[in-house]
Amino acid sequence: MRKKSLLPHFVIVSVLLVCAEFAIAATHTITIEGMKFDPATLTVKRGDTIVWVNKDFFPHTATSENKAFDSGEIKAGASWKRVVDTKGSFTYVCTLHPTMKGSLTVN
Repeated sequence: MRKKSLLPHFVIVSVLLVCAEFAIAATHTITIEGMKFDPATLTVKRGDTIVWVNKDFFPHTATSENKAFDSGEIKAGASWKRVVDTKGSFTYVCTLHPTMKGSLTVN
């Protein structure tokens, strides 16, 4: 009697688990207004989308200190979004206004 490989089943289950994790992804908004990020601290899940919305009258950036992400200039009235796929804690700043700081934790 020939043994059947479990590898195809393992692959299918693994793909389904990964898809399930991303299927329940949420969208979070960080507002840039009054020279600050609001909320300044945010905890999200891997696969979630973060949208930075600039409501100030001048450009800003959202740049992680470890260079994991960099929005480039977000013009006044514009937004930038990113799907977070790496777990960890990320502090970020506006490189144009370094006193503006935020913190993002991805579980």
